[in-house]
Amino acid sequence: MTKKYKILYIDDEVTIRKLLFHLFTANGYAPYEAASGEEGLNMAASQTPDIIILDLDLPDIKGDEVLVRIREWSKTPIIVLTANKEDDDKVKLLDLGADDYLIKPFHPPELLARIRVAIRHLERNQELPLLTFGELSIDLAGHEVKVRGFSIKLTSKEFEFFKILALNAGRIVTQTQILKTIWGPNNQENSHYLRVYVAQLRKKVEMPLGKKIIITEAGIGYRLLL
Repeated sequence: MTKKYKILYIDDEVTIRKLLFHLFTANGYAPYEAASGEEGLNMAASQTPDIIILDLDLPDIKGDEVLVRIREWSKTPIIVLTANKEDDDKVKLLDLGADDYLIKPFHPPELLARIRVAIRHLERNQELPLLTFGELSIDLAGHEVKVRGFSIKLTSKEFEFFKILALNAGRIVTQTQILKTIWGPNNQENSHYLRVYVAQLRKKVEMPLGKKIIITEAGIGYRLLL
């Protein structure tokens, strides 16, 4: 039996909550709703949702504070709804722990697509240590990448970089997140490192694969599309 994923949406607008209820019910998800930040925090703890949709404009607690408080104890994928189109704010949200974001007003099919990406991410994490994407495979335990069965020689840093992108396939990983994970908290300004490693990964992985899979999100970070 296919698992029925639970989705908690935190939004104070009644019309949005009604839309999301019907959208999720029609697509086989189990919907849970909260009309405020405090109620959302309680629901996140009591209902243990698989995915959280979080609006930033809440009546009691700022959405980014709700995000930070949930991240203190939960790794549940969180998709943020924001009316702000500025890149700096998107980066801030991702660095605070959001998995993805949508600009309001949003198209329901796009939200469903982002949810499917989050679900694939959940399922892949349950299937570690081997990630497989068609002709590409990443052995996390053996530190090995293969294309069509042939091993690709990567340095330890190149592998760690590609691993971060693979574990978050379909989602943006910010420059800050990558730099902190691989080089530590004191190297967050050295974004030139990333351009060098992306160039190497394009040569070593994309060329044998025959297609572009590492997408640069200008001013934000990188996304692996497979």
